[in-house]
Amino acid sequence: MDLNETLNWRYTTKEFDPTKKISEADIDQVKNLLRMSASSINLQPWQFIIAETKEGKERMAKGTQGFFHFNEPKITNASAVVLFCAKTSVDEEYVKHIVDTEDKAGRFPNEEIKNGFHGAMNAFINIHKYDLKDLQHWVEKQVYLNIGSFLLGVASLKIDATPMEGIDVKALDEEFGLREKGYTAVVAVSLGYRTETDFNATDKNPKARLPESEIFTII
Repeated sequence: MDLNETLNWRYTTKEFDPTKKISEADIDQVKNLLRMSASSINLQPWQFIIAETKEGKERMAKGTQGFFHFNEPKITNASAVVLFCAKTSVDEEYVKHIVDTEDKAGRFPNEEIKNGFHGAMNAFINIHKYDLKDLQHWVEKQVYLNIGSFLLGVASLKIDATPMEGIDVKALDEEFGLREKGYTAVVAVSLGYRTETDFNATDKNPKARLPESEIFTII
């Protein structure tokens, strides 16, 4: 993968070709991108709803009614849509679940290191829960870390993507019963393949980025 080529090829797709579908093999890689993302203290505070069927995308499109109607075609014409969801609480039971998962994977050479990791997880969670009082915001930051690597990853597969904060998260929480499960919708990302008429494609509409002199300080 040529990283610069991939970065320049990727853009926010405005029109998806509804006749083009992502292969099953590529969908498997898409799932692996989601699962293998980095997160602070390996918290993995997320769930993903992947809509591939017509019925599934229609359910997802319920989050684009009313004010967000302009995003509906980006869901219904896409090959697949991923709804990124964040946990709404992080309790000791969940922390222990993460620690046990790491232990089963062979991450800890001894009990002392396992206990140290467990204590470190709780220490960082408590900083955000009690000191900074931004636990939910911090959890959602981890989801955004996933989204960032996800967009680059799917681009490396030559799959187009459109990240959308322009969705009715309450409607989607209700549609998929997320709050009862301890999650809330954050961002939807549509996946598929661009049309030849997409005005935002990089071969028609070059990327615009701030110059290096404006954004870098080298010390």
